[in-house]
Amino acid sequence: MKTYGLIGYRLGYSFSKGFFTEKFEKENLDAHEYVNFELDSIDEFLGIFEANDHIAGLNCTIPYKQQIMPFLDEIDEEAAVVGAINTVKIIRSESGVKLKGYNTDIYGFENALKPMLNEKHKKALILGTGGASKAIKYILNKLGLEYVSASIEEQLNEGEIRYDQIDETLLQEYLVVINATPLGTFPKVDSCPSIPYECITADHVLFDLVYNPEETLFMKKGKAQGAAVKNGLEMLHGQAIKAWEIWNS
Repeated sequence: MKTYGLIGYRLGYSFSKGFFTEKFEKENLDAHEYVNFELDSIDEFLGIFEANDHIAGLNCTIPYKQQIMPFLDEIDEEAAVVGAINTVKIIRSESGVKLKGYNTDIYGFENALKPMLNEKHKKALILGTGGASKAIKYILNKLGLEYVSASIEEQLNEGEIRYDQIDETLLQEYLVVINATPLGTFPKVDSCPSIPYECITADHVLFDLVYNPEETLFMKKGKAQGAAVKNGLEMLHGQAIKAWEIWNS
């Protein structure tokens, strides 16, 4: 049996488990399974290998995307720049087991966002400053887009603004708006980031990392103004496919 899995805290429904379980069934990979590993602390991480000697690959989600890094033997260059890990490759040899960390959110986000952009899109507004924003910033830099982040934290870091600074003047420049907060996630579907949606235009792109529901209130409000919208499902599919490639390369 080849065991793949997801490391997290309180996982509940997991996209990764659903995606890979379905993949294994469709492709008749009967000797494969995908398991959610709920850890109360990242210190329990290495214990997974003691209890399961056939682990073939792991995904990692919040709150452990950064905490897992000291436990790894090697970190991919892009993942090191981003400072977050969501995929762990298990490399077995005669000398033992080696763990290498990757960030496939980078791949997933770039391939989901890029087709939505045109020459008008030179600046992006990121809503939220949590772990999800790290991969977003990396890709925006790669694509040559300037960006600012809207924060609710008491202290602002460089490149961050308050939500009440988001006005028509700012949105005339920042035509890409990315929701990197959990606002609008099921079951709290009536919530969305507090921005002046009446200032959104048909030139705007609204990308929501939330994927459940399929169309969030953030997306609905943007769509009503004529903006192009997309949820996070394509990004998740992309990162999962990339993780599978890494595990089996």
